[in-house]
Amino acid sequence: MYEGFGQEGGTAPKYHNGGFTLIEILVVVAVLMIAAVMVVPMMSSAGSVQLRSAANMLAADLEFAKSVSITTGQNHTVVFDSVAERYSIENASGDVIAHPVKKGFNYSMDFTSEQRLNRVTINSVDFNSASQVQFDCLGSPDNGGTVILEADGETLTVNVEPVTGFISILD
Repeated sequence: MYEGFGQEGGTAPKYHNGGFTLIEILVVVAVLMIAAVMVVPMMSSAGSVQLRSAANMLAADLEFAKSVSITTGQNHTVVFDSVAERYSIENASGDVIAHPVKKGFNYSMDFTSEQRLNRVTINSVDFNSASQVQFDCLGSPDNGGTVILEADGETLTVNVEPVTGFISILD
């Protein structure tokens, strides 16, 4: 019989619980590596997220201008300033219309001052050699054309079809 084991007054083996096992450390390292692999692409794609958001916002604003023209029976124009990186919606008198949600503000978008879209630039605007598109009371544009937005080397094109005024985003 072994001395010290299973006898009264004998000593039992002692275990130290003060550290981590190799398996626990490997599991933590693996979880951290998986998290890092997921976070790095998200951080690098901030420009593409802003670009997609800006294109969606521009398409929605063009649709809004078209809808307001139909609703009011008056022409409304979306005017682009690619140097200042902004656009606005103007009524038939040439005045920027009031924003329907942001009370007390005009309906204009300035990419440079908008923190969540500050990487986006207006690369080019071409509505039959004009930097604006006007919708009539039927929602038809005076001419079709494109607006090319850019962020971190990527571009998206917002297209307005002539006659129908159909608005689409092209990669």
